Amino acid sequence: MKVLILTISAGHGHNQTSMAACEMLKEYGADCIVLDAYDYIHPILSKSVEKGYLFTTRYTPVLYGGFYRLAEKKDQQGEVAISRVMNKMMAKKLIRFINSYSPDVIIATHIFAAQCITDVRKYLVPHKSIGIITDFTVHPFWEDTDLDYYVTPTHLLNNQCRKKGISLDKVLPIGIPIHKKFSKKISKSEARKILNIKDKPTILVMMGSMGYGNVTKIVSQMDNLENDFQILCVCGNNKHAKAAIERRTFRHDVYTFGFVDNVDIMMDASDFIVTKPGGLTVSESLAKGLPMILVNPIPGQEDRNLEFLLNNGLSMYVTSTFPIDEAVYQLLSNKERLALIEVFAKNMGKPNAAKDLAEFVLSLKNEKKVVN
Repeated sequence: MKVLILTISAGHGHNQTSMAACEMLKEYGADCIVLDAYDYIHPILSKSVEKGYLFTTRYTPVLYGGFYRLAEKKDQQGEVAISRVMNKMMAKKLIRFINSYSPDVIIATHIFAAQCITDVRKYLVPHKSIGIITDFTVHPFWEDTDLDYYVTPTHLLNNQCRKKGISLDKVLPIGIPIHKKFSKKISKSEARKILNIKDKPTILVMMGSMGYGNVTKIVSQMDNLENDFQILCVCGNNKHAKAAIERRTFRHDVYTFGFVDNVDIMMDASDFIVTKPGGLTVSESLAKGLPMILVNPIPGQEDRNLEFLLNNGLSMYVTSTFPIDEAVYQLLSNKERLALIEVFAKNMGKPNAAKDLAEFVLSLKNEKKVVN
């Protein structure tokens, strides 16, 4: 069976989701490849979209959030979104590649890729199509797509899907695919031994692959507390933040890292995580049953993730009037609250999402889509 996964390099999560799904599909014997749709159409386009996303989310997040909210409020009978027009003009360039590879199933991990598939389906070889919604909200413009199935993080988004005109017969609430290592759990003591750190309360600080937010300020405010704990601080690609933290002296043990590939072990070692509410990090945390303290959401889909997590008792949220040290103090001092969030997280987590997706895709082997 052949599976093509289309992604767009606007945020690291879409690519990670694509790779997790592809790796699992290959384990199940599928012939699977991941293609960055915009990069294939034109590398300059891909770089422009990626850099534009990183720039607006880091330096002008309010502007990004404004565009997102406008998209949410768009008149369904009004003007077609710019992204949709752009995708229509360029998507046909994908036809030659797709027909040459001749996949049985095409999976989109980004709304733009899903729009591309929708716009060129009548020109493609017969296939089934699946869109993966990589946040805890149904993004604007998913209602403009026409796919066979839609993967969502949870059945609690079914009402949003229905309101956007997506038939619930098409909805697969199996979770956002994450790497299979997040489906395994070891004790805190064992994980701390692997990391060569002390066996005591541990807080993981992780601000995404780009190291968004003032990580130094967050760690410094936490360090003012008298509680006994240690901090694992993952700065991602933000070398400046890593260097700034390493130059400082703290009363607590602070272990600083750049880009790492053992986040699963760090999560097992930790009592809770301080992070941005990105869809993939949230999914990994829930799979590990890890309570969250959320900071610095990017206006837009991360605001919606935040609302979902708060309203379902899965996290706390840092604001100007409820600072990080207060949030950390309350979780460390309220073992009942911490335990309750762990229960909610474990119930919401989908550690086997990639496996469940692979099994569903393989079940489509004898249901190849017939295109009229």
